[in-house]
Amino acid sequence: SSTAAAVGPSPAASLASLQIRSKEIMDVSSPRTETSSMEPSSKLFCCRSVRRCIPLVYRQELYHILCMTGPLVASRILNYLLPFVITMFCGRLGNSVLAGYGMASATINITTAATGGGLALAADTLISQTYGGKNLRRVGIILQRSVLILLIFCLPCWGLLINTQPLLLLLGQDPEVDMQLLYHFYSRVFFWLLYFSGSAAANTISQVYICVFLYLYIRWKKLHVETWGGWSCGSLQEWDGYMKLAIPSTMMLCFEWWIYEVGGFLAGMLGELDLAAQHAVIMLAFINYMFPLGIQGAACVRVGNALGAGDTAGAIRTSKVSLTCTGLQTVFVLQIRLACVSMGILLGSGQQKIAAVANFFGYYCIGLPLGTSLMFAAKLDVVGFWLGLLICVCVQSSFFIAVIFKLNWERVTKEVYFSISGVLPIFNGDEYMSMNSSDQNEEPDVEEKLSTAQLILRRGLTTLAALLILAVGIAVHLTVPLPEVSYAVRANTTLDSNFTTPSSLIHSTSISI
Repeated sequence: SSTAAAVGPSPAASLASLQIRSKEIMDVSSPRTETSSMEPSSKLFCCRSVRRCIPLVYRQELYHILCMTGPLVASRILNYLLPFVITMFCGRLGNSVLAGYGMASATINITTAATGGGLALAADTLISQTYGGKNLRRVGIILQRSVLILLIFCLPCWGLLINTQPLLLLLGQDPEVDMQLLYHFYSRVFFWLLYFSGSAAANTISQVYICVFLYLYIRWKKLHVETWGGWSCGSLQEWDGYMKLAIPSTMMLCFEWWIYEVGGFLAGMLGELDLAAQHAVIMLAFINYMFPLGIQGAACVRVGNALGAGDTAGAIRTSKVSLTCTGLQTVFVLQIRLACVSMGILLGSGQQKIAAVANFFGYYCIGLPLGTSLMFAAKLDVVGFWLGLLICVCVQSSFFIAVIFKLNWERVTKEVYFSISGVLPIFNGDEYMSMNSSDQNEEPDVEEKLSTAQLILRRGLTTLAALLILAVGIAVHLTVPLPEVSYAVRANTTLDSNFTTPSSLIHSTSISI
């Protein structure tokens, strides 16, 4: 039944599995029985002197991190190339089209993309920890829960995006650029109703294709067999616990993402040349940022797996190896990458609140004041902004590393293992023992299961609130008049009573996370 699918393993089974895993030498998520000559890492470390200098456990950890990092980096770079190519094509259509695309990209970045990506990061934490604890059916339930929450989140996003033009006009933006931006958003949200050809349709179809292809690949390889038990009512439970991780994850991502958009706004105040320079630097920075993002994802998964298995030493080992892999860079790139990978470690251990607070104080209390002062007061222009960010990320990376190595990993392991199995692991000398949570003097907070009536009431009210926000957005869009805008186009088709859409100039933005 759906209820049974949401129930984790029994305390006895959890105790037995934990005792077996605690006797293994290395992290639960990788094979531990190979000899030194047959280990997978021997393919990477062929030199005997290197194998003598680096312990076996660290060689294997590095091997698994690199194996995960490669595909992650490749996928992120390919995802990034989609908006990059769209930018080049929009630039060939004229300055107003390119400006509209840039404004649309920035608007989506600071609103829907950043917040939606942050909400999805909670699934990274929960799924990696649950999979490490071998509670495989619960992985599918967490996926269902995240899908439902993100679908509800889409409703207010639509209500916001269709009213972007009047909001930007109130902020004094160029009406011609705003009209281009409006066409971008209509193409993005309602492209199937507009009957047009262009980058908007190609962009959206590409995103749909990626989702469909991944779904078919999972079905073909049968990757879902162990983790998917069908749609379950358990996905409607524990939304509070999910949001406790999702909200700080969103803040962590938004605080980091928004600072670069603020930098673009400040560069625009200096002139077109500085704005172009800022845009070029950001493009290069994004490409470079894909590499630490790959290590960040690998570190999040490995740390979460280790904590879910009750392997505190494995989580610490993953943190050391991933930070060491990131450390062989130049000064500025080094600090940014260390901060990025550190956030992945904190994400895998469920410590998003620390990263969110650090990003806020680092970027907006240190980096932004210094950057603006150097840009305008010291007249260093765009270079001043990036110098402010350099000082900021130096402070951030130092703070993150100190937090990671001062973190009480034993306590984190207990909390994670209890949250996925209901059993608390107790470290006693060389191995872990497990006790039922009722035997502990202090037990972590556990979200109570809601009855059917409570589920209908709470989830229904949440969905109703999202629908009301969408309805308000549609009502505002249809009833609030816009100022008359003279906009010459080569060919027009009627969109509604208030707008006309140039069929040859419709494009969309693409944001990849």
